[in-house]
Amino acid sequence: MKDISVIYEDNHLIVINKKPSQIVQGDKTGDETLPDMIKSYLKEKYNKPGNVFCGVVHRLDRPTSGIVVFAKTSKALSRLSEQFKSRETEKTYWAVVEDAPPKDEEKLEHYLLKNEKQNKSYIVAVDKPGAKKASLHYKMIKSSTRYHLLEVQLFTGRHHQIRCQLAGIGCAVKGDLKYGAKRSNKDGSIHLHARKLVLTHPTTKERLLFVAPVPDDNLWKFFEDL
Repeated sequence: MKDISVIYEDNHLIVINKKPSQIVQGDKTGDETLPDMIKSYLKEKYNKPGNVFCGVVHRLDRPTSGIVVFAKTSKALSRLSEQFKSRETEKTYWAVVEDAPPKDEEKLEHYLLKNEKQNKSYIVAVDKPGAKKASLHYKMIKSSTRYHLLEVQLFTGRHHQIRCQLAGIGCAVKGDLKYGAKRSNKDGSIHLHARKLVLTHPTTKERLLFVAPVPDDNLWKFFEDL
């Protein structure tokens, strides 16, 4: 079986706990994508001949870990995609940051502009052409001697939103050199994890909650065990 961690699966969707190295969409590295891995997994598990459907509902940055949802039918894909687009889902992330935030909890609202060439987003003035409003709420959960765990509720889905907004208040995510972290993580990951997701099942209409265990990493385990 392919090296994927399945949180939930039925005839309509499959929910994966993405490892930091895995990619949802193909990039210049040419590495195998998660949809390709899932297709191989489904073909093998169900002994399916021919093509297998795996629709990408939403994405996570490559160095980020945690919950990603894929659709197993085109109908499920359109219904789930609409939920994400209309913000009917509830997304909770865990972020380990290098410096404590100015407040224990706060709602952050910024306007972000993506630089395509740099694949990076910047906080800009509200009237900047192309700027999009970004909104989240963070709450400090725990601290170690050097790092701090924030729980982040995401209200919009902008490019690199959590990474950019937390850096904007002086709280770079551990390992995230692109947004000001002091040093990288050895495995190329960043300490940002899509921890929980609530969505409505595309056919039963039941409200579902998924929780993704943290990566196998001493710092993550320290925070999860507290």
